[in-house]
Amino acid sequence: MHRALLATLALLLPLGAFAAPPRASFSVGNELLAASSSPGNAYAAGASVVVTAPVAGDLGVAGGSVIVAAPVQGDELLFGGSVSTRAPAGGDLRVLGGSIAIEKPIAGDLIALGYSVRDAGRAGGSVFVAAADTVISNGAAGPVTIYGNTVSLAGDFAGDVRVVMSGRLTLAASTTIRGSLSYEAPESAIIPASADIKGGVVYTNASYLPDAGTSRVLAFVSVGFFLFARVLGALILAGLLTGLFPRFAEAVALRAYTKPRSVLLTMLLGFAILVATPVLLLLLSLTFVGIGLALLLFALYILLVLLSLLYAGILLGAVFVRRFMHRDTILWRDGALGMLALSLVALVPFAGLFVVFLLTIFTAGALLQLFFQFAFPHDEHLHESV
Repeated sequence: MHRALLATLALLLPLGAFAAPPRASFSVGNELLAASSSPGNAYAAGASVVVTAPVAGDLGVAGGSVIVAAPVQGDELLFGGSVSTRAPAGGDLRVLGGSIAIEKPIAGDLIALGYSVRDAGRAGGSVFVAAADTVISNGAAGPVTIYGNTVSLAGDFAGDVRVVMSGRLTLAASTTIRGSLSYEAPESAIIPASADIKGGVVYTNASYLPDAGTSRVLAFVSVGFFLFARVLGALILAGLLTGLFPRFAEAVALRAYTKPRSVLLTMLLGFAILVATPVLLLLLSLTFVGIGLALLLFALYILLVLLSLLYAGILLGAVFVRRFMHRDTILWRDGALGMLALSLVALVPFAGLFVVFLLTIFTAGALLQLFFQFAFPHDEHLHESV
């Protein structure tokens, strides 16, 4: 596996690197100290890698902590959680890491991707940095492009500097930019009077907060997603309740086919419970002894409301299959279909909510009657024997 990793690093380096050096060296270890010079390309991998010997060709290193303390004549490709280069690089430097520190000059281009980048050397070519926090303290000989949050610049920059950021740009005193400075940020940069920008400054106010139109679109999408998730969850719960307890769903549906007087009494019972329980909870919470009972009743009340809403949809599905499909057995898909119909009815202003309210108080009364019969069953055989 280590060989495969080193071979991958070798392939990432320029193809021309394999032609000039006579041979390559490979090193793998947990804590690796590369103290012998390499006449060609050098590749190393380990938890901690320290290079202290010169490399005549290219250098590729992957590790948790990477330190290059010897000059490299060719290109450098470094991967690590913490990467530090303390010697000059004769070619390009490409770094990917969490914390990146560059202390010596780079003859070629610099590409650095990480969380924090500190460049105290000076790149002879172009510079591309993408990091949350970037500090370039010794300028650059080529054009500079930076993406990040906060950026600090100092030194002599021979080319153009372009910055795209979500924080603030800061220039140190006596900073010289021989090209132009263009930056996009939520607020203007801190540019001291001693800074010299020969090509001028182009500032684009890039606020990352959405405008009014975008906010309305995001709000509409959020509400739509919330409604979709709510309806989907209700469909799943209604289907599960119907599929797991079909007899209970049929018993709730049967109460809708009784005498109109019984239906009205069931609705009045559900209305009384749904309205009177919050008043009772308020009265109980006024006393220290009644707080515990109020909390218990509140949990039962929330459960009753949830079940009433779900069985209101199941009741719609049961009425549909009884009336149009002439089937008494209620399947899980009937409950899901009824809940979908109830969700669509609820979208109708005023009238839809009133229909949902009527169905809910009816199912609340029906559930209370069924729970009461289950808790206190009526034994007809016992009465007959007496």
